[in-house]
Amino acid sequence: MSNHYAMHQPSVTRRDLLRTGSAAVVGVSLGCGPVEYSGQTIPPFVSTPFPLEEYTIEQLQVAMQAGIWSARTVAEVYLARIDELDIQGPGLRSVIEINPDALTIADELDRDRRESEPRGLLHGIPVLLKDNIDTADHMTTTAGSLALAGSIARSDAAVVRRLRAAGAVLLGKANLSEWANFRSTQSSSGWSARGGQCRNPYALDRNPCGSSSGSAVAVAANLTMVAIGTETDGSIVCPASANGIVGIKPTVGLVSQEGIVPIAHSQDTAGSMARTVRDAALTLAAIGRADVWHGATGNQAASLDDTYLTSLDPEGLRGSRVGVARRFFDFHRNTDRVIEEALNVIRDAGGIVVDPVEWPSDPVWNATEHEVLLYEFKTDLNAYLNARGPDAPVRSLDDVIAFNEQNLDQEMAFFGQELFYQAAEKGPLSEPQYLAALGANRRLAREDGIDLMMDRYNLDALVAPTGGPAWTTDPINGDHFSGSSSRPAATAGYPNITVPAGDVFGLPVGLSFFGRAWSEPVLIRLAFAFEQLTQSRRPPRFLQTAELP
Repeated sequence: MSNHYAMHQPSVTRRDLLRTGSAAVVGVSLGCGPVEYSGQTIPPFVSTPFPLEEYTIEQLQVAMQAGIWSARTVAEVYLARIDELDIQGPGLRSVIEINPDALTIADELDRDRRESEPRGLLHGIPVLLKDNIDTADHMTTTAGSLALAGSIARSDAAVVRRLRAAGAVLLGKANLSEWANFRSTQSSSGWSARGGQCRNPYALDRNPCGSSSGSAVAVAANLTMVAIGTETDGSIVCPASANGIVGIKPTVGLVSQEGIVPIAHSQDTAGSMARTVRDAALTLAAIGRADVWHGATGNQAASLDDTYLTSLDPEGLRGSRVGVARRFFDFHRNTDRVIEEALNVIRDAGGIVVDPVEWPSDPVWNATEHEVLLYEFKTDLNAYLNARGPDAPVRSLDDVIAFNEQNLDQEMAFFGQELFYQAAEKGPLSEPQYLAALGANRRLAREDGIDLMMDRYNLDALVAPTGGPAWTTDPINGDHFSGSSSRPAATAGYPNITVPAGDVFGLPVGLSFFGRAWSEPVLIRLAFAFEQLTQSRRPPRFLQTAELP
């Protein structure tokens, strides 16, 4: 590696880079750190007691309303926490850039609270944004790539406008798998040239999954109250599961895609990541589009806040019909054990567990999704980069490919850009090959998939393990996923919620609830009731490696 900065170097270096948004100039960094020193295992990092540990949005609102906390003091303690755990200490590398305006925003919100009423439940609440979400401020938006280093978007993403209007304090940008993990066939999730390798706070040598790696890690480690991630296939639910938090991947269209670095418009969506279902639901309500039309019912979603709040019923599993998608089991024995216990919780709560549902199998599913993503990535990324304006350092996919080839040591020291090359060869979205793949995707995932299962078994939701426990980070060979259930909801464009269900040797494992388009209120109800019964979330201990018996 050349020009790398390691966590044992003077911490001021990375702190200054984060605060100025110029971390790109330092180049490649793995930043995993040693597990042993002089033959002695390094003990877990012991952090300073954090006064807002595991606080929820509503708890913090009560404290701010009572004058115990202010938006400024809250922002200050979270920024100090980021400095202690992300920049120094275990070096989580979940935050790629600090917002230099964070305290100014907090001061303005405190003034608003004194002079009028809070804007809502997110007033003064710290939020981190994945670094593929545009902000027209002093922060850059780079998707983790040096190709966009120093480039500031011309306008806020729609999600950001809604968060600002809701009174959120934007703390900064979260690290991610570079280009949202759509660059190489052999990538390491959580790595970007700007941010280095993000680390799982439960075991620092384990992977955080991706691509919303930093968003998940920061929430899990209490570096922020909530975060915004994005998903094309698994990029919210996998890191949420691997880091012991809640992730909501909404129906495509519920949250605007405007101003987000794209992969594929047919599957891309932003979503909320939080430590509790309630906080994730409240955040989704803030970023969701109240003007979206529910295609399944024809009803307009005019009051998402009310809908999601009334869905938070601790008795929500009683009488529900939940189908077990056994097709997505049997990839990891201990994960199956955790999920079987979760199914018993649902039964004991009065839920009707339909087990199994006979999921249709089609071997071409993987191939059709891959084809769709390649076609849409080229078209969508070219349109996005062109809209960044004449000052953007790259204006097309071809420009990014050329940049990476010219900066091999920094951008491609660990893995290449095979997916970029494949996408560059694709033609327009009018080509029959693309249209056939898109049609097959939708048929397999919707009418011959989720919708068929829901109708055949009269279900409220389907459930499956979100994924297995986190694997050891391996930049040489790349990711080695054990299993996943994200593809049906992802390719259908349907909602998916993952909730902590337990752990495997201290590594979190999540349970996914997914179902029809626009069924977020139902899924939130089921996920909330399950969470209240299990209380499986455990804060991380920043172990150097997994704790084995």
